[in-house]
Amino acid sequence: MTVPHPRQSPGSAPEASQPVAPGADATTLRLGYGTNGFANHRLDDALAVIADLGYDGVALTLDHDHLDPFAPGLTRRIAMLGRRLSALGLGLVIETGARYLLDPWHKHAPTLLHDDPTRRIEFLRRAVRIGADLGAEAVSFWAGVRPDEVAPQVAWDRLVAGCATVVDAADAAGVTVGFEPEPGMLVEDIAGWRRLRAALGDPARFGITLDIGHCRCLEPWPVPQCVAEVAEHLVNVQIDDMRRGVHEHLEFGTGEIDFPPVLAALAQAGYGGLVAVELPRDSHAAPAVAARSIEFLRAAAAAAAAAAASPVEPAVSGGARAAAGGDTEPEVPAGPLCSASTDAPATVRSPDTGRRVG
Repeated sequence: MTVPHPRQSPGSAPEASQPVAPGADATTLRLGYGTNGFANHRLDDALAVIADLGYDGVALTLDHDHLDPFAPGLTRRIAMLGRRLSALGLGLVIETGARYLLDPWHKHAPTLLHDDPTRRIEFLRRAVRIGADLGAEAVSFWAGVRPDEVAPQVAWDRLVAGCATVVDAADAAGVTVGFEPEPGMLVEDIAGWRRLRAALGDPARFGITLDIGHCRCLEPWPVPQCVAEVAEHLVNVQIDDMRRGVHEHLEFGTGEIDFPPVLAALAQAGYGGLVAVELPRDSHAAPAVAARSIEFLRAAAAAAAAAAASPVEPAVSGGARAAAGGDTEPEVPAGPLCSASTDAPATVRSPDTGRRVG
């Protein structure tokens, strides 16, 4: 696997992709932070804080105040942002999960599953072009929640057709896209992503965006094994803590994930892209949360590296055994879930609190 070099000199041209050796030290992982966790900051200020804290890159969610792709002067603003990223030495992935960018009344609407997905498709095409102009490592997107009035097969056919359009645009622009399985959406897990990729004909530029928290939330394997399952196609990683069966992005140490084995699995896979913190509900305290997050992840990476270097095998959890290729127990299946992008229907878990509603 190859990835763009994580740092560039101010004003320099992008360097050639550098190979990443499988089994690398976890402390070499490139940490990033998502701008959806800095929603109350100007983009330029958010980038400065992220860089000053020592992050290697940024996961930029295109939104009203963060490089709005529908606002005037887009070409000029892209050029300014490119210079700023270069000056700060930040790598980049493009995220497309803005809540009300396309419809001021309905969160995330329209998706590729709606009767008229035109605006969503245009948005994704613009995201791909922006990614190409900025040299983004990946452009990430998801399926959306199936509207009640849309039959499952119709929704699936619409998703495949929409993704094919996005892949065509990515191929033309030379951009890699990462499709994200999202709890509660039409494609919510790795198995669904595999089915979708097969339906598209296994396109080379159609990779996976893996949210580490989602793995704990609903996948059938320990989190490190999830990384191994998709290592060959991994183009973007989001990281956060989470609890089983509850789709709520939590600060590190407040959920159930054992992170050193997860970071070890990413290093073992030879992943060299950004590992970007995904805490979209924490913008009210963004600088403090971002500071705590990088401190936590650096400590977890150091612990992973120390464990890998130790000649004595310590007692490890099931997740750590999965990272080492040992026997593991399957995870207990998660109950019904809803996406944090939607209002929770009756009888499923609230996206923000885990309580039952209805």
